[in-house]
Amino acid sequence: MTGSDNENDLEKNAKPDEVELVNASVEDENLEDHPSAGGEGTSELAAALEEVAKYRDIALRAEAEMENVRRRAMRDVEHAHKYGLEKLIQNLLPVIDSLEKGVESAQQVNTDEGATKAIVEGMSLCLKMLSDVMAKEGLDVVDPVGEPFDPNLHQAMSMIENPDMEPNSVVAVMQKGYTLNERLVRPAMVMVSKAPAG
Repeated sequence: MTGSDNENDLEKNAKPDEVELVNASVEDENLEDHPSAGGEGTSELAAALEEVAKYRDIALRAEAEMENVRRRAMRDVEHAHKYGLEKLIQNLLPVIDSLEKGVESAQQVNTDEGATKAIVEGMSLCLKMLSDVMAKEGLDVVDPVGEPFDPNLHQAMSMIENPDMEPNSVVAVMQKGYTLNERLVRPAMVMVSKAPAG
């Protein structure tokens, strides 16, 4: 009688719980007979699981690194869109300053000649058009007369006593400042008030 016949006889006569025990003991016997079972198989399994965990960790790190690279690239593209014009604007600021000074000087000279008046109006119109284009691109003027001095936006050129103003306020703007999308491109050069001596 073979082992399988014994198992069948036991299963017929045994209760369900006993059948499970018999099957389990037979499986244990088969495992013991198997040459790779035991300590060697367990160590191979542990080594394989360890290797799986190692490669899983490498994959997770690579995925996290790729996500960081993607975020950095998106941020760089966003900054390029927002601040890509910064160099061009820095080069155009002296042109705006010159136009402003020219219009200011021409308005101080009181002439009724038609040609001179037309030139002044033309310069004023050019300045307004240029200023409007710059504003559309996100350029804002920093012209802080009467405001408190802010070292993040203003550059103090001198301090003067002024009893009519609060100390540390901007008395005059020598050169306007500009921000591009809220980033400072050029600070405003200002004169700051201080309390009178005594």
